[in-house]
Amino acid sequence: MSAPASTLPLPQPGLAARWLTPIELAVLGAIWGASFLFMRIAAPHFGALPLVELRLAFGALILLPFLWLARARFPWRLWPLLVLVAAINSAVPFTLFAWAAERAPAGIGAITNAMTVPFTALVGFLFFGEKIGQRRAMALAIGFVGVVVLASGRSAGASVGLAAAAGTLAAFLYGIGINLVRRHLSHLPAGAVAAANLLCSSLLVLPFAIAYWPAVNPPLLAWGSALGLGVLCTGIAMVMYYRLIARVGASRASTVTYLIPLFAVSWAWWLLDEPVTLPMLLAGVLILGSVAVSQRAAR
Repeated sequence: MSAPASTLPLPQPGLAARWLTPIELAVLGAIWGASFLFMRIAAPHFGALPLVELRLAFGALILLPFLWLARARFPWRLWPLLVLVAAINSAVPFTLFAWAAERAPAGIGAITNAMTVPFTALVGFLFFGEKIGQRRAMALAIGFVGVVVLASGRSAGASVGLAAAAGTLAAFLYGIGINLVRRHLSHLPAGAVAAANLLCSSLLVLPFAIAYWPAVNPPLLAWGSALGLGVLCTGIAMVMYYRLIARVGASRASTVTYLIPLFAVSWAWWLLDEPVTLPMLLAGVLILGSVAVSQRAAR
């Protein structure tokens, strides 16, 4: 997930703010890392589409006040674009990650999610005429090698290739969505855009969620995980992220990308006893390395 950096100079933070930012980044990384844990717990009971609908609806409820306050800046002619962005940036990728969570350890989705950063550069190059440069091209190559390593691995005797492919496709869609937001929606308040995104996505997914709603009521743990996924990991985390962007800028706030896979794998290992395999470690190093190279080239 990303947002355009402000063109205004940022105020120099005091001592308390300098300590606060790393703490908030760590908390946000832990929360977004937990989203893959929650999906891993709830997806087998709800199925991908019902779980995604709950996530979107709960998240939209948290963020709707931002949209209401900025409603005058959202004319009707803008909503078709918002619906398109919502499908690309939330509805389909969330479903792919939830589908992957039914079939593979939580760390698989979290590691592929980090490919969003180099994919954003690739989409800008392919469709929007941006220069990619040698460093970003190298970052993409490293990231793709990491995905191949991850997809070729096995966990508990089962192949995770399809789950890795689903997560990688979701990250590519994120890259498209981020570019669309930067070019067409960056003049609008970020919190309101996120609220509109979740609202439109929830309406898009709703018919499919109803059609595939589980016949057996999921257990309380699955409901709690769905609630945590929507309220904490989608709604509240978005608010935290945009506050960070406002205070320290998008570039520094985006460093949370490095923390999400680490927390996701740690949560799953600690709470679900999911193994940390050698392909996962190697792929994580390669993909996060590609993120580092890509971000440094961007700066």
